[in-house]
Amino acid sequence: MKKEVISTLDAPQAIGPYSQGVKANGFLFVSGQIPLDPKTGVVVGKTIEEQTEQVMKNIQAILASQNLGFEHVVKTTVFITEMAEFPRFNEVYAKFMKSPYPARATVEVGKLPKDVRVEIEAIAVLA
Repeated sequence: MKKEVISTLDAPQAIGPYSQGVKANGFLFVSGQIPLDPKTGVVVGKTIEEQTEQVMKNIQAILASQNLGFEHVVKTTVFITEMAEFPRFNEVYAKFMKSPYPARATVEVGKLPKDVRVEIEAIAVLA
């Protein structure tokens, strides 16, 4: 299996031993993104809406670096710290994802890096 590490300055740099994304076997696997500003590395927003917007922009930048868009995403996994915020999260998520929607799992977690409210990872089919 051949794999290629993906990195773009338009998304936050990895804050640990992982890659922003990896291409392998016709797919792009995007690492979990949190709401960091790509230029400063600072958390963007306090609300679930603000943070979700930044996370989706970060994913979008990684996809765009490979000439892909959200229409290429086939699966996402969402980690949120408050399931009660799920409807508000969904409103922002739906601005980026259009039908036919990717498969998705959503999990409530106790804590996320840098005490953010949301993290999303994605898998896209290469065009």
